[in-house]
Amino acid sequence: MLNTFPLAAALALCAFVAPASADPVKVVAAENFYGDVAKQVGGDAVAVTSILANPDDDPHLFEASPQTARALAEAKVVIVNGVDYDPWMEKLIVAHPSPGRREIVVGALVGRKAGDNPHLWYDPAYVKATAAALATALTAVDPAHKLDYQHGLAKFDLSLKPLDEKIAALKTAYAGQPVTASEPVFGYQAALIGLDVRNQKFALAVMNNAEPTPSEVAAFEDDLKGHKVKAMLYNAQASEPAVQRLVQMAKDNAIPVVGVSETEPPNATYQTWMLGQLDALAHALNPTQ
Repeated sequence: MLNTFPLAAALALCAFVAPASADPVKVVAAENFYGDVAKQVGGDAVAVTSILANPDDDPHLFEASPQTARALAEAKVVIVNGVDYDPWMEKLIVAHPSPGRREIVVGALVGRKAGDNPHLWYDPAYVKATAAALATALTAVDPAHKLDYQHGLAKFDLSLKPLDEKIAALKTAYAGQPVTASEPVFGYQAALIGLDVRNQKFALAVMNNAEPTPSEVAAFEDDLKGHKVKAMLYNAQASEPAVQRLVQMAKDNAIPVVGVSETEPPNATYQTWMLGQLDALAHALNPTQ
C-alpha cells in the first residue's frame, strides 16, 4: 500500500505558507472615462472608483460628497482632469494629503492651463499620455505587476488605432466644412478633423455659465436659418433653454444635430463612445452614407 501522508502533508504545508493574493490597487478617477482607462490598463490588479459617472449629471454643477473624500483617502493613484474642469477634486487632494499617493493631473501632463479648452479626453493623444502616466504610477505603487501594466498599456494603445484612423478619414473627407457648436466639448476632435467651427465665443460663454451677447446669439441663429453650417454640435448633458431652442431651430431648418457628452455612457468604453460620436458626425455631414 502506498504511503500518501508525505504528499498530503506537503500540500497542506504549501497551502499554509502560500502568500495571500495582494489587494488590488485602489484608483480614484474624477471622471469615468479616466476610470475606464485605468481599468483597461490595470486590469484585475486595480479597483477603480469613478466619481463623475452619471450621464444625467452636468459636470459643471457637480459637488463632491463625503463619500468622495473617503474614497480619495484610500486611493493609491488619483486621476484628475485639471484645467479648472474639476476644481472640487483638486481641492480635495490638497485637503486630504496621503504619503505615497500618485496623482495624475492630465492638464499639467499635456501642457494645458486654465483658460484652455478643458475637454482634454477628446484628443486621443492626451488619453494615450494619460494611460502611459497611469502605467508608470501603478508600477511605482505595485511593482509586482509591472509586466501586467506594461501589457495593459500596449493593448490600450493598440485599441486606439481605429479611433485615430477614423479621425484621419474624416479629415480627408470633411476638413474645412463649416459647423457650429453650443459648447466646445468636441473642440479637440473638431480641430483634428479640420472642421471650421463657428460661433466659438457663444460656445465659450455657455461653457462658462455666462450669457452670450445678443450679437453672438444672432450670429448663431443666422448660421442656422441661412444654412451656413453643415451640422450643429451640442452638449447632450446640458439643458440650458437657450441651447435647446437653438437645437430645435437647427432641426426646423433641416440642419443635422449631433449630441456629444462629457461623461462616458453606461455599458460603453472610451473607444466605443468616441467612435459612436464620430459615426454620428459623419452621418450628419453626409446623410447618404
